[in-house]
Amino acid sequence: MANQQRILVIKHAALGDFVQAMGAFAAIRAHHGSARITLLTTKPYAEMARQSPYFDEVWLDGMPKAWEVAGLMRLRHQLRSVKFNMVYDLQTSERSTGYFHVMGDPPWSGLAESSEFFHAHPDREHMHPEDRLADQLAIAGVPLVKADLSWLDAEIEALRPPKHFVLMAPGGSAHRPALRWPSDRFAALANLLGLRGIATVVLGTRLDLDAIKVIIGNCPTAMSLADRTPFAAIAALARRALGSIGNDTGPVQLTAATGCPTLMLLSGEADPALRQPRGPAVACLQRDDLNHLPVEEVAEALLMRDAA
Repeated sequence: MANQQRILVIKHAALGDFVQAMGAFAAIRAHHGSARITLLTTKPYAEMARQSPYFDEVWLDGMPKAWEVAGLMRLRHQLRSVKFNMVYDLQTSERSTGYFHVMGDPPWSGLAESSEFFHAHPDREHMHPEDRLADQLAIAGVPLVKADLSWLDAEIEALRPPKHFVLMAPGGSAHRPALRWPSDRFAALANLLGLRGIATVVLGTRLDLDAIKVIIGNCPTAMSLADRTPFAAIAALARRALGSIGNDTGPVQLTAATGCPTLMLLSGEADPALRQPRGPAVACLQRDDLNHLPVEEVAEALLMRDAA
C-alpha cells in the first residue's frame, strides 16, 4: 500500500535478550497493526523472527567491521533504502545507535541523544531487560504487552525425546567460567533424576561439548541434543519437559518463556533481579561460588519446579 507506514525494529542478539524482547516485539506489532514492520537482526535469530507474527520482513545485519568497506556500504544502502516512519532500536548498542545518523535522523526510540524518543532513564542499566524495554517503549507511547510464544513450535518426533525428561543447559559464557555450575554436578543431578525414572535431555552447542561429554559419559539416562535443536525445537521440547535447569544461558530464558518450570543457577557475579527469567514457574538458586552449591539442594529445588 502506497501510504502504509514503515517501521524498523533493531535487535541483534543474544538469545536470552532476544527472548526477553518478545513482549516489546508484540507491543510494536499491536501498536502499528497495519504497518509493514521490518526487523534488522543477525543470522542466528532470523528464522525465529520469520516464524513469529511480529514482522513482515527480516533483514540481516552482517555487522561489518570498520575496515570492511564493501559491507559497510551495503548496510548503509539498505538502511537508507526505505524512509521509515519510526525506528525502535531495542539493541541500544554503540553500533545500533550509530545507525541513527546513517539513516538521516528518523523518528527514533533508543539511545541517540538527539532523537525524538531518547531513553534517558538514569538507571536503565540496572533494570531487568523487560522493564527497560517497557520504559523505553512507553516514551514512544507504546504499551508493553505479554508475549505469547505458542507460535514458536516444531516437530520433534525425529529427536526421539524420552517419555519423562528434564531439559539441562550446562553451557554458559566460555570466558566467565565462574558463571557455570560444574559439569560433574550436572552429571550427579542427572543420575539422581534417573533414580526417579526421569531422563535428562542436554541442550547446547559445540562450544558446550566438554561439559556435555562429562554428563553423558557419567549418566546412562542422559541424552545429548547438542547442535540438533533450533530455537523452535527447544520451545517444543520445553512444552513436553517436566522441567528445565541450567546456568544463565539463552536456552534457559527460552524454556522459561514457554511456561516450562525452570530453575536458573546463578553465581555471585550475577544479580537475580536483572537476570532471572520471567515466567509462571521460574526460580533461581544462587551462591557466591557455584562450586559451593550442593547437588541435593538443586535436585530438591528442581523437583519442586517440576511439581509446580
